Amino acid sequence: MAHFDLPLDELRGYRPAVPEPDDFDAFWEKTLALTREHDPAVAFDPVETGLRGVRTWDVTFAGFGGHPVKGWFTAPADASGPLPLVVQYQGYGGGRGLPHSWGLWPLAGYAHFVMDLRGQGSGGSVGDTPDPVGSGPAHEGFMTRGVEDPETYYYRRVCADAVRGLEAARGHPLADPARTVVTGGSQGGGLALAAAGLVPDVAAAMVDVPFLCHFPRALSIAQAGPYPEVVRYLRMQRGRERDVLRTLSYVDGVNFAARGRAPALFSVALMDPVCPPSTVFAAYHAYGGEKEIAVYPYNEHEGGGTAQEARQLSWARSVLSR
Repeated sequence: MAHFDLPLDELRGYRPAVPEPDDFDAFWEKTLALTREHDPAVAFDPVETGLRGVRTWDVTFAGFGGHPVKGWFTAPADASGPLPLVVQYQGYGGGRGLPHSWGLWPLAGYAHFVMDLRGQGSGGSVGDTPDPVGSGPAHEGFMTRGVEDPETYYYRRVCADAVRGLEAARGHPLADPARTVVTGGSQGGGLALAAAGLVPDVAAAMVDVPFLCHFPRALSIAQAGPYPEVVRYLRMQRGRERDVLRTLSYVDGVNFAARGRAPALFSVALMDPVCPPSTVFAAYHAYGGEKEIAVYPYNEHEGGGTAQEARQLSWARSVLSR
């Protein structure tokens, strides 16, 4: 893969006008109010993983529509008091995975929660949460499920789940709600932006190669991954572009980013064909809080990988120690 998007010097100044619905805030206030009407009880059931350095709980909470959503909550084995909490969202197709998979943040002294993705979990990591909501005609995948209307769109449900998952994890006695960090890569990065924009007291956000950002440009230049699902849908559903782009504007990470206020660490890969660099920089420049971005010039969608994890460990420690 070669560089195909704007040069880095242009990306550093790329601030496009991204469509935002007039009722964006009202839409999400209504969505979250409806979601919070359901049973707030959260189940934390201890599980044995064979790991002696961490403890793990199987989590079930009520997401959008009251639908049960799963997750894993993990903490250092010897922890006794409130710990900073890292809430992590998964990439496209992935689920919460297996419980022994989540050692990085607990071994660094944090509580950690990873949320399952409704209807996903057969691509990259296993999941346990169904999506009981149907949709109209859709392209295979998740991007066009219910895309005819913001009220029925799949990612309305997922973004609401993301907020409720964060709230659920904060309820664990080992979690310090005042030191909550949201994180994720690709789809998980887009959901971290949603959480940072919708939950005003998040302490920090770590957003890697985020998906769900600057849809008008993403649909025109993304060469792989989920964005082309929408292109193929519009190829057959002729004349629906206006309605589809309106729906997508309600879940655009650029619009969530504009509402984020917590310190944020982004990352971008300049050869990424899935989440093109210009779409990432659009969200980065729109972000409303203190921010920095790590640039990986020769990487594709894997981004910074373990090098970025090392940077996050140092960055989170610095931000939370203020």
